[in-house]
Amino acid sequence: MNIIINGKTIAINAETTLSSLIQKKCPNPQRVISEVNERIIKRHDWDTHALKDGDQIELITFVGGG
Repeated sequence: MNIIINGKTIAINAETTLSSLIQKKCPNPQRVISEVNERIIKRHDWDTHALKDGDQIELITFVGGG
């Protein structure tokens, strides 16, 4: 199945959860906010949020600096 992540289409397994996707794509998941189909998904729901074909996902990473 295919999803769109940060504007790019990628293929994933049907059993993929948001948590497993974030673990693969983000080196520091503690600094990530996730949005699926324009809805923010809270961190405690990542493990149970199953991704579906055509989902549009935005992963936003906060970076500190000055």
